[in-house]
Amino acid sequence: MAKGPGRSYRRDISLPELFKRFPDDEAADQWLVRIRWPNGICCPREDCGSDNVQIGTTHHSMPYRCRSCRKFFSVKTGTVMANWKLGAQIWVLALYLLNTRIKGVSSMKLHRDLGITQMSDWHLIHRIREVWNDINELPEFWGPVQADETWIGGLDKNRHKSKRHGRDWRKKRTPVVGVFDERTREVSAQVVEQVEARSVVGAVRARIRAPFTLVVSDESPAYNAFIRHEWVNHSIGQYVNDMATTNGIESFWAVFKRGYHGTYHWFSHKHAQRYVKEFAGRQNWRAMDTEEMLEASVRPMVGKRLAYAELIA
Repeated sequence: MAKGPGRSYRRDISLPELFKRFPDDEAADQWLVRIRWPNGICCPREDCGSDNVQIGTTHHSMPYRCRSCRKFFSVKTGTVMANWKLGAQIWVLALYLLNTRIKGVSSMKLHRDLGITQMSDWHLIHRIREVWNDINELPEFWGPVQADETWIGGLDKNRHKSKRHGRDWRKKRTPVVGVFDERTREVSAQVVEQVEARSVVGAVRARIRAPFTLVVSDESPAYNAFIRHEWVNHSIGQYVNDMATTNGIESFWAVFKRGYHGTYHWFSHKHAQRYVKEFAGRQNWRAMDTEEMLEASVRPMVGKRLAYAELIA
């Protein structure tokens, strides 16, 4: 099995192996069934849940029928995959590409790889992002934690010289606050309306388990509200202060910015949180084997829905 250079203990799935395992929709559908119903197929409707299921029906897209509520269903029913004609193989391939490309995959690139329209692919990727879009999925961090903020948008050096370093250069950019747990190396990131003490402290406090958790930050005074607080002074070129450092969260920002500038190039403030959670989700799953990543992506799809009209509203 091929090993990655950075995390050699991980078991990867190569592209040839991926296509051998999922040569068609039927193989992908069986894999999804096994992940969703490990103890046997049962009715996906919350008010039923019966395991008295007829397998193999004459319905063109619903191969199962619940004998209790008499409803037809498939493995996609009640998930973010529902109400779409895309085959199971397309979903599995998209899951693989979005999980294994650390800087993300643009809809323009993926629509060519999967052979579907760019609009369909954009909707597909956003549906998959729903598995990472709940900020409360992670348990609270025990710490020590590293906290920092960044801005999404054009670089100040690319602006006209007369407009550089002006007071309003951040108004057109989207601020994001991130928290990195040094113990688990997990990341939580959240878009905020503006970088001020109240919003920054609130975003960090929502992720830490106890008020006495050690918070490490840069020299920004916004973090002085924490009881246990250490900092490094980036303004004088300091990046390690005794044992205090923000290199963990800075490394996450570096990957995130490379994805923003190199893969997506731009995304709107409206959808910024979806992209932020995508990068945080991949960071938190980096220690998993590829198959574990794919399985972890399927389970949270249950109970979620994202209609195209809702996405563009």
